[in-house]
Amino acid sequence: MIKRIFALLLAALLFVGFFGTLAGCNTVAGAGQDIEQGGKAIKDEAREKR
Repeated sequence: MIKRIFALLLAALLFVGFFGTLAGCNTVAGAGQDIEQGGKAIKDEAREKR
């Protein structure tokens, strides 16, 4: 009985951890794209001010 509860708890923890990591990767990738676009905008403004 205790082994079954422990196995279910471990499976749930791994499931949540896996999908939490997957969602985190998407968030980091999106943040990287936003930062890249901001850098391009700054570069374009600097070129216009020359």
